[in-house]
Amino acid sequence: MDDEEITLRLTRDQAFVLSDWLYQVMFRSDDLEGIVRDRAVWSPIYTISGTLDTTLSEIFMPDYAERLDAAKARLRSDLCGDADGPTASSRDADAAPQAHRTAGNHGETI
Repeated sequence: MDDEEITLRLTRDQAFVLSDWLYQVMFRSDDLEGIVRDRAVWSPIYTISGTLDTTLSEIFMPDYAERLDAAKARLRSDLCGDADGPTASSRDADAAPQAHRTAGNHGETI
């Protein structure tokens, strides 16, 4: 039972927004320990982050912030029926493309 894999399905927008959020929590804020106190949970978080980082080409594109804002707006619209404008935290994503490129393999075994 321990070796049974589970497949998660996300839309590209969901994957992109989740990837950015994980990056913000894990690498920019350096607050993963403050948010997730049980280190056993870190293993699946790193696996998900690594999978997203190796799947999403958007994280390497020069218009990263604009694409992220658009994806967030679409998700908000789908969820709430209202596409709010970009939040201040999404503006912090301007530095993320370079950081994603240099952050290394997040899918490594812990």
